[in-house]
Amino acid sequence: MGMPTDIGIVDLGIGFPFQSVEAKMATYDFFRPLLKDAQSQKEFEFPAQYMFKDVPDIISPDDDPVQWIVDKMDAFNIDIGVTGLSENGIRAKREHPGRFFLTGRADPNRGMQTLREMEEAKAEHDIVAVSTFPSGTFPQVAVNDKKMYPIYMKCVELGIPICINGGVVGPRMPSWPQYVEHFDEVCYDFPDLTMVMMHGGEPWTFLAWKLMLKWPGLHYMTSAFAPKHYPKDIIDFANTRGADKVMYCGYFPAGLTLERQFRDMPNVPFEDHVWPKFLRENALRVFGLDSPDRR
Repeated sequence: MGMPTDIGIVDLGIGFPFQSVEAKMATYDFFRPLLKDAQSQKEFEFPAQYMFKDVPDIISPDDDPVQWIVDKMDAFNIDIGVTGLSENGIRAKREHPGRFFLTGRADPNRGMQTLREMEEAKAEHDIVAVSTFPSGTFPQVAVNDKKMYPIYMKCVELGIPICINGGVVGPRMPSWPQYVEHFDEVCYDFPDLTMVMMHGGEPWTFLAWKLMLKWPGLHYMTSAFAPKHYPKDIIDFANTRGADKVMYCGYFPAGLTLERQFRDMPNVPFEDHVWPKFLRENALRVFGLDSPDRR
C-alpha cells in the first residue's frame, strides 16, 4: 500500500519563518560562544548551514508568519503542528485552536529558574513537552549530567515528555554531551520519564534501537532528517519491534522544505501498519495531544 494520503499528519517540529537574516542569526546566540571556526562565527546564517541547502525560513516582512505556516500545513495535510513557546507559537495556538501545541525549552544551567519556568509554561500555555539541546547548552551539559536530573523530575511531575538531542551534533561543537549511551542511565534512573530522542542519534542508531526496545519510555522523532536519509536502523526498528516508538518530525522551515519532505516520504520502506503510527497515532499518544481537554 505504501504511504497513505488520508491521514491528518502530526508534525512534531513545526517552526515559523524569520522576516530578516538578523532575526534568524539572533536565534542561535544562546550557543554562539561554543563556536570557534571562522565559518560558523562569521559566514553562516545558522550554525549547521554546511549540512543544508536552500533553507526556506525567511519571508517578506509583509507576510504573516503564522498564516504562512498554516497555508503550508494545509497544503501537505498536516493537521497538527507542535511548535516552540514563542510569540508566533502562542498566537498560532490562540488563533487556530486544536492545530498547534506548544513546547518549552529547559536549560540545565539555569537551575531553579528553569523549573519555575516549566511550571509557569504548563500552567499558562499547557505545554506538551520541553526540549533540551545538550551540546548547545553553555557550558555544555550531558544527557546524563546531574544538572539534568531536576528537569527530568519536573517532567515526570508535570506529566510531559522531554525531547532531547542524541548523536553527533550538527553545529561545529563537541558531541560528547549527546552520546546515545547516556540515555541508558537516565532511563534506568527515571522509569516513569518519557524521553524522545531528536536529531538522529547517529552514528549510534543501532544502540538507539536497542535502548528503545529495552526502555518503555524512550522514543524517537525524525527531526532534521530528510526522509531519504532516515537511518536504516530506525526504519528496521519501526518495521519490527518499534512501530509504537518512531514519530514524524519535519523540521520545517528550520532546515527542510515540506516539498522535499513529502516528495521523498513515499519512498521510505515502512510496512503498511507503521505509517498511521508514524504519521499520527504515536505522537497523539506520547504527547497527550488526543486528550479531551486539549482538543
